[in-house]
Amino acid sequence: MVRAVALAACLSATLAGGFLSAQEPRQGGPLSGKIVKIDAEKGELTIRTADGKEHDVVVVERTRIMGSDQSPVKDRLKAPEFKVDAAVMFKVGRMQGKRGVLEGLKLGGPGGADRTGRDPPEKFDTSALTPLTELGTGKYHEFEGGLYPGGSNKRPADHEAAGIALAKTIEPLAASGKPDIAGKIVLLSIGMSNTSQEFSTFQQLARGDDAVNPKLVLVNGAQGGMTAAAIQNPDDQERGSKFWKTVDDRLRQAGVSREQVQAVWLKQADAGPSQGFPKYAQTLQAEMQTIAHILQARFPNLKLAYLSSRIYAGYARTRLNPEPYAYESGFSVKWLIGQQIKGGAALNFDPKKGAVKSPWLSWGPYLWANGTQAAAGLRYEESDLANDGTHPSPSGQRKVAEALLEFFKTDSTTKVWFAVQ
Repeated sequence: MVRAVALAACLSATLAGGFLSAQEPRQGGPLSGKIVKIDAEKGELTIRTADGKEHDVVVVERTRIMGSDQSPVKDRLKAPEFKVDAAVMFKVGRMQGKRGVLEGLKLGGPGGADRTGRDPPEKFDTSALTPLTELGTGKYHEFEGGLYPGGSNKRPADHEAAGIALAKTIEPLAASGKPDIAGKIVLLSIGMSNTSQEFSTFQQLARGDDAVNPKLVLVNGAQGGMTAAAIQNPDDQERGSKFWKTVDDRLRQAGVSREQVQAVWLKQADAGPSQGFPKYAQTLQAEMQTIAHILQARFPNLKLAYLSSRIYAGYARTRLNPEPYAYESGFSVKWLIGQQIKGGAALNFDPKKGAVKSPWLSWGPYLWANGTQAAAGLRYEESDLANDGTHPSPSGQRKVAEALLEFFKTDSTTKVWFAVQ
């Protein structure tokens, strides 16, 4: 009962504070229920609450429609998540004819009805978790730590040399992809909401840094709610198609083309993981391999891709991606890069060794730290996370952005094209 009251209070604050403007009347708190009828074209739907009452509501211009990750849904009721039997939280204002005006709608509801499990996660004690950068040859469930094979945090010499050689070939390109002194070098982000928030702050920091190459264009291709599982197929005519089309749109808005993308920062996860370890980490690894294939196919001049895993999720208040899954995503990155280092044909980046299937892969900054215990210069206070304990707050976004900026300005495979020479 206490948990239900607390959850309702939290959702009330989200809906009333986030969906309504100060000028709009607040006629009661948010309700939870399931969609029983929906007409996306007319913007009309019927929602049945637990007491069996049906609410006929209509979407108006000011209605705020939010996805399960609390990000705005641009396609409103046309998004595939909104369908009959979907659990929602909603708030109704004044009447418009026979229907109430829908002030706000958020996918998901209390009690775990949401497809991503937004009810509170089981409490997990993170005290025994050691950052991969400190675990070294030690083991986590019989799996070795370190960022690279052998428990090392340093790239193997051959992989380092290959990365440096590729970095030296990065140069300004015209929209056609041909070398052009007046052209651009594009660094693109790919990932979900956390990635988008962090990269956006990184863009702001980079714009104010005179040491950043003026030929560089940073494009934020990451998008809220677009998890690794959601973007596996650019031709699925659903979320995958939407994600990759939006990436193209954002490149176009930045005045650049696919042919000018030469480097990528990739950070991904899945919503509501429940498979345990190592199954979830292996699933995410396979999904990121598919993403690497898509990147190589869509961006013909892509050479380098840098991967990061999740930030700390020990403060999580939902099952969106709590611990230990956030920590364990580091193994997904480690294993994927390790597979390429070992010469796996599915991740070949060297045309001399056969068909190129992937860009050269490497760790970007390792972003996980055990809460307030410092690791690699990072620590996370509860204030560094938003209300859900999963998405970074402005201070958390800045910590990641600063780590990204330091990495790209100093790494041996990035400084030659990212920084002013």
